[in-house]
Amino acid sequence: MKRRPRRSTPAVLTALILLAACILAAVAAIQQLLGQRPWISYDRAAGWLHAQHWNDLVPAIAGGVAVLLGLILVLAAVLPGKLTVLPLQGEPASGASRRSYRSTLQAAASGVDGVSGAKLTLNRRKVTARIRTGRTNTDGLSEAVHAAISRRLAQITPATDPTVKVKVKATRSAP
Repeated sequence: MKRRPRRSTPAVLTALILLAACILAAVAAIQQLLGQRPWISYDRAAGWLHAQHWNDLVPAIAGGVAVLLGLILVLAAVLPGKLTVLPLQGEPASGASRRSYRSTLQAAASGVDGVSGAKLTLNRRKVTARIRTGRTNTDGLSEAVHAAISRRLAQITPATDPTVKVKVKATRSAP
């Protein structure tokens, strides 16, 4: 089970921009049908657009921006995002949410004696733990945290075993 994130943000932004353009065009058309002065004068806009040439600066910049936005939207649709459900081993397709996966590993790291705080980062094949301790002597703490996280990973049984990296930061210095 590999669930990917939805691409709702680019879709919502595109929809809102198109909706605003459609509302603006509809309001101008309705104002013109009712004989009122429209917000955007069609004659003035059409005259300005007809006065532009393809090799002018404004159409070149507008075209470049349109191409860049289109490329960003295509890349957002095509490139895979971070997995929201991480696959686990087992016969039926099973998985754990990224949040619960991180919190259970963080709890394992925080449970080690001498750890005052733990912050975990999950990448595709790597778990990085940043450990804070109040100890002045941090010998063996990194190995203990690594062992605790490895034991918890063995209990979880992820589909691919990530490598574990531990960084220890002592809040107190040795005298």
